[in-house]
Amino acid sequence: ACYHQELDLNLSWVDAEKLENRDEHSWKLLDQADGVIVPGGFGIRGTNGMIMTAKYCRENNKPYLGLCLGMQIMTIEFTQHIFDDKRYTSEEFDEEGKLAKKYYVIHFLPGQYKEKDKGGTLRLGTYPCKLIEGTKVQKIYNQDLINERHRHRYEYNNTLRNKLESAGLVTAGVFQKGNLVEIVELKDHPYMVGCQFHPEFLSRPHRPHPLFFSFIEASKKYQKK
Repeated sequence: ACYHQELDLNLSWVDAEKLENRDEHSWKLLDQADGVIVPGGFGIRGTNGMIMTAKYCRENNKPYLGLCLGMQIMTIEFTQHIFDDKRYTSEEFDEEGKLAKKYYVIHFLPGQYKEKDKGGTLRLGTYPCKLIEGTKVQKIYNQDLINERHRHRYEYNNTLRNKLESAGLVTAGVFQKGNLVEIVELKDHPYMVGCQFHPEFLSRPHRPHPLFFSFIEASKKYQKK
């Protein structure tokens, strides 16, 4: 994506656990970045630091692209913010099952509970995604229907969808067959996008994925400010 825009990439890796511990150097790296990508992953380790990162990007209008877990983190942080309640989280992170299900912003699909302990519950492969007309993401792709590759287990909780949308977290893409939210974007932010799929699986050196290309564009604009 940088090559196609004739830009040099200066990549800094930031340890989310160090952000949790208020490591000065790690926070300096985050502050100096022109854009932030929070990638996919599993488990609770470092997720508080990722949530702090999403909050920082939201409050400072810094470009943010969340991939898979990064999309879930973005959604959790925004929900905690609008409800002013840190209990909102992912079912994956509530390892002891102490919270009521209403606090699961990201959850295990109800129909999959009987298979939860059997393995093989990952949502794998390529699925179609319907882009919502008028969203930033629809303009980025310049398409109405896309196909993207997945590798995840937990999903966006649709019971919170209307409240989150009315507060500004826009649903930009859905898997229509299962009514699953695949892409979210923050309405009043230059570029804060989260996708449940993995765009890196389809990005190529001579054909950068639209989300990476647009993220670099947004980061370039942020740098010029």
